[in-house]
Amino acid sequence: MGDMTNSAVDFYPKNQRRESNHAGDFGCSLNELRSLMELRGSEAVQKIQDTYGDMNGFCRRLKTSLTEGLAGNPADLENRRQIFGRNFIPPKKPKTFLQLIWEALQDVTLIILELAAIISLGLSFYQPPGERSEMCGSAAGGVEDEGESEAGWIEGAAILLSVICVVFVTAFNDWSKEKQFRGLQSRIEQEQKFAVVRGGQVIQIPVSEIVTGDIAQVKYGDLLPADGILIQGNDLKIDESSLTGESDHVRKSADKDPMLLSGTHVMEGSGKMLVTAVGVNSQTGIIFTLLGAGGEEEEKKEKKGKMQDGNMENSQNKAKKQDGAAAMEMQPLKSAEGGDGDDKEKRKGGAPKKEKSVLQGKLTKLAVQIGKAGLVMSAITVIILVLYFAIDTFVIQKRQWLPECTPVYIQFFVKFFIIGVTVLVVAVPEGLPLAVTISLAYSVKKMMKDNNLVRHLDACETMGNATAICSDKTGTLTTNRMTVVQAYVGDVHYKEVPDPDALPSKTLDMLVNAISLNSAYTSKILPPEKEVALPRQVGNKTECGLLGLVLDLKRDYQTVRDQTPEEKLYKVYTFNSERKSMSTVIKMQDGSFRMYSKGASEIVLKKCSNILNAAGEARVFRPRDRDEMVKKVIEPMACDGLRTICIAFRDFPGSPEPDWENENDILMDLTCIAVVGIEDPVRPEVPEAIRKCQRAGITVRMVTGDNINTARAIAIKCGIINPGEDFICLEGKDFNRRIRNEKGEVEQERIDKIWPKLRVLARSSPTDKHTLVKGIIDSLHGERRQVVAVTGDGTNDGPALKKADVGFAMGIAGTDVAKEASDIILTDDNFSSIVKAVMWGRNVYDSISKFLQFQLTVNVVAVIVAFTGACITQDSPLKAVQMLWVNLIMDTFASLALATEPPTEALLMRRPYGRDKPLISRTMMKNILGHGIYQLTVIFTLLFAGETIFNIDSGRNAPLHAPPSEHYTIIFNTFVLMQLFNEINARKIHGEKNVFDGIFRNPIFCSIVFGTFGIQILIIQFGGKPFNCIPLQIDQWLWCIVLGVGELLWGQVISSIPTNRLKFLKEAGHGTQKDDIPEEELNEDAEEIDHAERELRRGQILWFRGLNRIQTQIEVVNTFKSGTSFQGALRRQSSVTSQNQDVTNISSPTHVSLSTPNALSSPTSASAASAGHSRREGIP
Repeated sequence: MGDMTNSAVDFYPKNQRRESNHAGDFGCSLNELRSLMELRGSEAVQKIQDTYGDMNGFCRRLKTSLTEGLAGNPADLENRRQIFGRNFIPPKKPKTFLQLIWEALQDVTLIILELAAIISLGLSFYQPPGERSEMCGSAAGGVEDEGESEAGWIEGAAILLSVICVVFVTAFNDWSKEKQFRGLQSRIEQEQKFAVVRGGQVIQIPVSEIVTGDIAQVKYGDLLPADGILIQGNDLKIDESSLTGESDHVRKSADKDPMLLSGTHVMEGSGKMLVTAVGVNSQTGIIFTLLGAGGEEEEKKEKKGKMQDGNMENSQNKAKKQDGAAAMEMQPLKSAEGGDGDDKEKRKGGAPKKEKSVLQGKLTKLAVQIGKAGLVMSAITVIILVLYFAIDTFVIQKRQWLPECTPVYIQFFVKFFIIGVTVLVVAVPEGLPLAVTISLAYSVKKMMKDNNLVRHLDACETMGNATAICSDKTGTLTTNRMTVVQAYVGDVHYKEVPDPDALPSKTLDMLVNAISLNSAYTSKILPPEKEVALPRQVGNKTECGLLGLVLDLKRDYQTVRDQTPEEKLYKVYTFNSERKSMSTVIKMQDGSFRMYSKGASEIVLKKCSNILNAAGEARVFRPRDRDEMVKKVIEPMACDGLRTICIAFRDFPGSPEPDWENENDILMDLTCIAVVGIEDPVRPEVPEAIRKCQRAGITVRMVTGDNINTARAIAIKCGIINPGEDFICLEGKDFNRRIRNEKGEVEQERIDKIWPKLRVLARSSPTDKHTLVKGIIDSLHGERRQVVAVTGDGTNDGPALKKADVGFAMGIAGTDVAKEASDIILTDDNFSSIVKAVMWGRNVYDSISKFLQFQLTVNVVAVIVAFTGACITQDSPLKAVQMLWVNLIMDTFASLALATEPPTEALLMRRPYGRDKPLISRTMMKNILGHGIYQLTVIFTLLFAGETIFNIDSGRNAPLHAPPSEHYTIIFNTFVLMQLFNEINARKIHGEKNVFDGIFRNPIFCSIVFGTFGIQILIIQFGGKPFNCIPLQIDQWLWCIVLGVGELLWGQVISSIPTNRLKFLKEAGHGTQKDDIPEEELNEDAEEIDHAERELRRGQILWFRGLNRIQTQIEVVNTFKSGTSFQGALRRQSSVTSQNQDVTNISSPTHVSLSTPNALSSPTSASAASAGHSRREGIP
């Protein structure tokens, strides 16, 4: 236990030192507050009473006021930060550039090359005695020529240099990627604001500026930013699963359980809390501190684990290993939650965990296939070279293997080996992960400008494959600016807001009180910022619409609220998706109670037994009156696209006091005051955006809590449903009736009958939304699996947002819980931003395809040239260093150039590709083969007839350290120039004729092409021996350029051949097919990974998982023995999880055993343990 407190102290030694000096400033110290926050329930209430008397006494000690909050003067705030700490948890240090370089060096192919280069270097310094060289065979002839032997070391050195180059480029890319993620992280953190009371005013401040002693307002949907004690609460329920692992919501009240903890979610109600602990001193902070402590030892352990983990992990993890980046890729908003919970959700329905990103699945599979082919080719190349040399030297020339010749022979073998490895380097497309990363990172940056804040990288690309969008109505399709335009008061239906004099004064007073008191006091209407603009609506927009009605009736809601401040509200039943209403109870002066209620009209009217008539008196309201009212008032309002809200009240006697907990008895026998129709106009840009979606093959569905008539009217205005189409609009209860069997279970076949035609789901609960999304995703109806995007803003939209392939949360209206569960945050809450996300997603997919088309052409040509060259001339026409340069152009530069193409509207003119469409279409295959044939023809012509065409010496059959030849230099130059011009061809993948279209809109592409050309000139003219080049004449250069430009002309020829004529072309890079996966692994709870990885890693996974379980068990046993190194065990848990993040999902009992709080010796450690646990489980 000692360890634990120390590790927390390490974070703020300065604060601790200052604390003793400042003890006199405040009536309680940091440690007192920390130990207070470890108590729960009645124990905490008792402690506050014993130590401070009551909350007022506590506030006096902290020098704050329950009603006014802090004064807000900067010196006091700074003083509090010095003593009690800042509300900031230091993130894990990013990896240094040197660490990233070390990681890039771990690449297997690079290690092999380094070794080969070092052996080659060592041997080049060994000189066999001169006269012996004749005995060692003719192949070694010419070694001494022109003193070239001294330059033998250059090739080895040049390879090492190129490897360093590649490593630096990779490390720089990783570094910039991590930097971008950290930028994204800080941007998300800055956007999180919280309401506090300072100087009697409620203001929104960034979460990081909250200090101990602040009075903060908490409301439905908030993620609590600090620890605190509840001063006053209305029906407050908190989800503490992120700290305790308990999924039941905890009811909080000032007199029973007032302790609120940071990192927990407000699921219902509202209230005010006194902030008592921030940053590293809060409960979440303490856990993070524990996880941060002991990191050093852990990394050493992890390294050992990685050694056993084998090389495959390396190449796959290269893209993901950057710690900061990886953590943020998974959960940039708050690293406290997330992790595997998401995956569990996403894995349901038999889709492999990896399949969340369509592209990743296809790429992994393709990369494995290409890698295997490259390995085979390079092995064959080496074997043929060695055999050819051995047969030629020892069989045909009948030479003996003399001991003194050994170094010479080894030098040959090393040269052959280097050629083989070079073929492998060129064949393995390491550029793929790089291209994906660059493309995604570039898109994410640009998408921010289009109001899309991407939290999970792969969401951006998945969005391009979306086939269905389930959208909310309010705020997404509409402007979320509510105004009351019709009202039914005192038996009269007013088509516009009535004149106050036309209403009975009794009814008017009742209406004004009902609206002013029975709404969150945080909802207000403020004067406009500009003179011409409309008044600003702050808080819940529906309530603002009603408050606007009070102002239109020439009354002031604020005076009513001042007479009954929030503390005096006797009981509040806050709005939630089950109630669909909100009620507030106040105590009258005579001791009796009055309850005001408002909510969805058809729901509240069912509970009304009276209604106020024209004179303001209550008269009986029978079911038949209600049916008539629905027909005559509510339906006409709803058909105009208005939301209808019923406002009602009920009086209770003072004694006996009613049982407020018995909600069903309380919320009945109401008296209806009025029914109002609220207009929320459709956003002007939405109909066009929906048309674009439909043209792009995406079905838009509206899922709303509103009345079905309102929903249908808005859906027609938006263009979601068009007259004459075959579609269904359902209410939640009808939907449930149709999809459930007699036992009440959801049946997939029943959902499959409904969802294809369903366009509007009204009066739906969050569960209905989740059921619909899951039903569409799991459906096998139609030729391809649906990719579903969902928008949500409420706390209870969390499950649907997580279940969806891409979850969009609202940046303005969205609650923290919804943002937490989402993949992309719409910073302007606008549906048309989703269309931009689709465009960017498709652009990413196309960028990767362009890069693949280019890369595979180079791969095919380079491998065939090296292979045939080696077989026929015992030497590759393209030398190792040259190949590395080509590899650098192909991988890094081309991925930069082709992955940063800006999107165009044309992307929205086609249907989505879907999960099963191969990455390499037949058109692309035609381009790859066509250009491959052109390049091979040119290179082989130059190789075997180049010396006669250009009238130069032949470079074939050159001895070991022969000087570079003009012949091979021309081949190398032509090869590179052909790639450069083919890069322009690769910009188009759908067979378009104009490859220059929009080329100047992409300055990165232009600069890379010209830059590469410039470097190529330098390499040829001044590269000399290291690059195996000789400066060329101007006419030779012109020929090389002409052959390069030939690529563009040849491209035109290829694009004019119709693809459907070439039946023999096959597609490649399919997604993981259902048939590829064994039956048992399709079960919902099976642990799944991508098919390509499964092949490679089945044994490895079992071994690794077994090892981890044993390690965890040993740690657990040790922990309970010693009781000290708890954070080591905890850290092991999280590191095990992170190491296995891309191997498999672990669900083993050993993890659970760590999370049994009662076995551990303090409440802090209990919450820490369960946090470790819930981090894997995710939020339920």
